[in-house]
Amino acid sequence: MRFQATRVLVTGGSRGIGAAIVRAFCAEGARVAVGARSMASIERFIAAHGNEGLIPAPGDVGDRDACRQMVHDAIAALGGLDVLVNAAGVYWEAAPEAIDAEHWDRTIAINLSGPFHCIQAALPALRESRGNVVSIASDAGLAGMAGAAAYCAAKGGLVNLTRALALDLVPDVRVNCVCPGNVDTEMLAEAGAASGDPVAYRAWAERYAPMGRMARPQEIAAAVLYLAGPDAGFVTGAALAIDGGRTAGPSRS
Repeated sequence: MRFQATRVLVTGGSRGIGAAIVRAFCAEGARVAVGARSMASIERFIAAHGNEGLIPAPGDVGDRDACRQMVHDAIAALGGLDVLVNAAGVYWEAAPEAIDAEHWDRTIAINLSGPFHCIQAALPALRESRGNVVSIASDAGLAGMAGAAAYCAAKGGLVNLTRALALDLVPDVRVNCVCPGNVDTEMLAEAGAASGDPVAYRAWAERYAPMGRMARPQEIAAAVLYLAGPDAGFVTGAALAIDGGRTAGPSRS
């Protein structure tokens, strides 16, 4: 029970990686505010997984004012904040010439600007608790990926934002991120459906990493809990790759 009575806000906490993070924190005694774009999404998650210690905190991470309100509501309900996890994200594929303003702006707003606005709003509470931030970046923030220029730009920005804020906030608030490769979630299934050939897309996703499989959401959650916990007390500014070796270098296969 590393996180007994720890106060946590997880944006994007009602599904995918975020939901696994919420469950992992709850299993170790935390009180968790679940952020999501709609109350309906949060209610479905709570109904499926139980409501013990869970606090709804709806808000659109792509909107600055909504970020601030979500963080404010979570802090008010929790009585403070020890850990902020920025897990909300979107992923759309498109050739460069097909990326329109909505695709670009929304990708940057949710994947990069939203985490910054949430961190900014949470700073007084995190400084008071000497807490920390863990953001979900991506292996696409460490290396390029064809067909996802906006996503790569946003996640690369989030990696370097993590490093910059770690320096700005040391020693009061630690700031880290994890960089997953392909993870077996609803978002990946939606990308497969959008590709027009979900079977082929899933096969590609499974051979994408040298280890020859996708990550499980629980594996990402475990890394987040490490970075948020006392064992990582000397870790700040880190971008932890959890990508089955994809960014390590060329594979022989």
